[in-house]
Amino acid sequence: MKHPESYRDREVVVLGLAKSGVQVAKVMHSYGAKVTVNDQKNRDQCPEAGELEALGITVICGGHPADLVHPGISLLIKNPGIPYKVGPVKQALELGIEIVTEVEVAYHICSAPIIGITGSNGKTTTTTWVGNMLEEAGMRPIVAGNIGTPLCEAAQGADSGNWMVTELSSFQLKGTKEFRPRIGCLLNLAETHLDYHGDMEDYVASKAKMFANQGEGDTAVLNWDDSTCRELVPYIKAKLLPFSTNEELVEGVYVSPSFIQGVEDEVRRSIVYRDEHGQVTEIIPVEEVGIPGRFNVANAAAACAIAIAAGVPANRLRGPLSSFRGVEHRLEYIKELNGVAYYNNSKATNAKATMMAITSFHRPIVLIAGGLDRGSDYMELAPVLSERVKAVVALGETAQKIANVSHLAGLKHIVVVDNEEDAADTLRAAVKAAHAAAEPGDIVLLSPACASWDMFASYEERGRIFKEAVHNL
Repeated sequence: MKHPESYRDREVVVLGLAKSGVQVAKVMHSYGAKVTVNDQKNRDQCPEAGELEALGITVICGGHPADLVHPGISLLIKNPGIPYKVGPVKQALELGIEIVTEVEVAYHICSAPIIGITGSNGKTTTTTWVGNMLEEAGMRPIVAGNIGTPLCEAAQGADSGNWMVTELSSFQLKGTKEFRPRIGCLLNLAETHLDYHGDMEDYVASKAKMFANQGEGDTAVLNWDDSTCRELVPYIKAKLLPFSTNEELVEGVYVSPSFIQGVEDEVRRSIVYRDEHGQVTEIIPVEEVGIPGRFNVANAAAACAIAIAAGVPANRLRGPLSSFRGVEHRLEYIKELNGVAYYNNSKATNAKATMMAITSFHRPIVLIAGGLDRGSDYMELAPVLSERVKAVVALGETAQKIANVSHLAGLKHIVVVDNEEDAADTLRAAVKAAHAAAEPGDIVLLSPACASWDMFASYEERGRIFKEAVHNL
């Protein structure tokens, strides 16, 4: 799409209210577009409608009218979560009407340089970490996007002295055309969201849009340990700054063994940065990183690479790396009760995220898992279940699948929780079952490997109910 000002007096449809829909409708209206906002929810479920109508924006709730999309429409801006198979989107595709997400609009109005961060896992942790690093360096970051504040809202308040640090999903990136971040980061790629994308090819292509328009003066931060990420290298035109936890890099951020000064033959692993001249700077010993897990070391390395690309000296990153204690619902420590530690990892909505969480601990685990059935058989969980997990409590649509994999992994203690009428009661029953199975020295870990939508409105709601249930034990 072009700059919003080019849509003055032209018809624009915004599909889906929500926070981002409201903000992008306001932006397009402020530039003189004739905006119609449509949401399938009934009017009483759209409290934002009145605010938009007061500005002169047309709002249609309760379904998608047959004439909503027509040849006179210049642009359709859709909520990222709305599939492309939905009626109005299909109509727009058939008519050749351009379809974008809010990210594209925000890019055109944002005066600040943009940092875009995406990946199958670790986006929020890395985005938050980068924001902390830039804040400590006095670089006035604004953290926005999929992490909370709609990007359009944040972009309107930004100036050239800020850095816009954005978490971006594949849904958001798929609907971009000219979006060009100053620094783009791809953390990793795992098989997920295939119910939306249809296949892995479309999912990877959507993520790769992070780099599509980058060029001279831009930086692409890439996971060198992920083979699918590395396959994108020939298509990247920006300066490449990789990160790795497995391999020494010619240039980039990686984990390196080093001898401890004054202690004979004792080696520690540290995150280091090697610049384009070959100069190596130690950033932080791995053991001092503020949150557990090898995958969080990878997130830390990625955050360092991004911050360095933005201009933060490598020797100033140790503080924000060691002081960071994580983000809610992501390996979030809840409490210890009778020698058992409880962790909330509700954000683990795919099997790889759960595998990464399980391997973060060296104590026996009682795992609570299960949720929306997207067709996976979860067999990839079997090795870590066999090696690290002593008991599984399964719930939701995938409960039996999780139980079957646990049985094949050799687990003897498997509990399938019956679905109660109230989903919260089901999760509370799961917590009680996990509590009964745990012994002093164990960890009870909620890491579902599934989305929450079969039982809860969001993974956040699931996590909050889990924490409440733990505190009520």
